[in-house]
Amino acid sequence: MLPADSAKVESARDEAAKVMAMDQKKLIKILESSKSTDFAKAKACQRLAVIGTKEAVQALSALLAHPKMAHYARFGLEPIPDASVDDALRRALGQLDGELLIGVINSIGQRRDAKAVEALAKLIEDSDDEIAVAAAAALGRIGTIESALELEKALDHTKKVACACLECAERLLSQDRKEQALALYGALLRRSDLSEALRALATRLQESSRPG
Repeated sequence: MLPADSAKVESARDEAAKVMAMDQKKLIKILESSKSTDFAKAKACQRLAVIGTKEAVQALSALLAHPKMAHYARFGLEPIPDASVDDALRRALGQLDGELLIGVINSIGQRRDAKAVEALAKLIEDSDDEIAVAAAAALGRIGTIESALELEKALDHTKKVACACLECAERLLSQDRKEQALALYGALLRRSDLSEALRALATRLQESSRPG
């Protein structure tokens, strides 16, 4: 490594260590300042994923539309145990598109926000297949009766929700909702265009879930 490159690496390490030692108020100031570097903002997001509270949500959510910082913002938001995170992510569904929208959908799925079911169900109809599949996957992770019903409806006209149906059924089983899980397996198996592997898996899971 050239001396100049070595100096840059050392400087970055020092900056990262400095940011990671800051309290929440200072981290929020970094996110809100136009003078902060993307590197400092990224490190602030990473630290807020560990120590962030409701007070950090506004600053983090303001970066959800930033092409370079959105990933770090979601990383910081996802672990914060406050409903304001879910509110911010749901609002972002109607404000973003493309990869940024997919990222927010994934975060909603990770947080298993049941209040997002209706909005996600609409996105299954999106003309962008990647957005539609992401929305279905999020519904599967949420794993409520309501999300199962939306996935079952979608099965009437598309098989792209098939994998999401399997995850949703698994979630339902973990909640001791066998009847709803079996109904979802049944709806999935009624499709004639499933791959052989997916049909075999769904059949096996259905049989193992039956009472007795």
